Amino acid sequence: MKPLSEMVKGDISKIKMVVFDVDGVLVPRGTKIKQVGNTTTLNTKIIDKKQIEQIKKLYNKGYLINISSGRGLYMLQEMFRAILPFVSLTYENGSATWHQGKIYQHINSFEYFHNIYPLLKKASENNPDVKGFEPKEFIITIHCNKKVPKIENIIKKDDKLTTVWNGEAYDILIKGKQTKALGIKNIAKIFKLKKENIMAIGDNYNDQEMLNESGMPISADKSRVNGTFYIPLEGKFLPADNLMQKILELKK
Repeated sequence: MKPLSEMVKGDISKIKMVVFDVDGVLVPRGTKIKQVGNTTTLNTKIIDKKQIEQIKKLYNKGYLINISSGRGLYMLQEMFRAILPFVSLTYENGSATWHQGKIYQHINSFEYFHNIYPLLKKASENNPDVKGFEPKEFIITIHCNKKVPKIENIIKKDDKLTTVWNGEAYDILIKGKQTKALGIKNIAKIFKLKKENIMAIGDNYNDQEMLNESGMPISADKSRVNGTFYIPLEGKFLPADNLMQKILELKK
């Protein structure tokens, strides 16, 4: 991998779309959730004004912008409402994409989760380490203070599902199918792009498959994911900020 500072104009000559991971890339990492009975409270982060202006500039220079996240659609719409006219949103680990009011569903997960959800709810009851279930359509996300063996054991008994622990929550996914790679393959079809036309940036383990499906993978944390270029972690700017500054500099 090479540092972002070594990227030159020729490296981005074929790029038509930039795909951004969210947490740790476009906004600071961390989700605050509180669940009491049937009431769930989530703290929503909003994209910073500087990143809003950068995305608008990229869009005005002809780039398509996609935001890919494990988060649900309603939360992404709140986080990025100021730039919805300029972006598409791929949500819940590649399960579906929203673009200008239209939803493209990439997978049907209902049959996989219909029976497992009650078991997970029961295992989470009265457990002080479980903070709550984040409302989602196609995956199950359980926020926890630490790993919960009961949750892991339930999923281990189901050979069609897997768990991804990100340090603050479990994502329950369809094994081998529900990945950000699925999302990037489908947005390529939606926008009629080739792999070489897509740049993607991510910083966590579940981003690697997405990066592999792009023609120009950018690592926002080289200790976790690999790319053609990496963005050093030091400094006051978010990785997306650094990447957009570099692209706009090269496009002058």
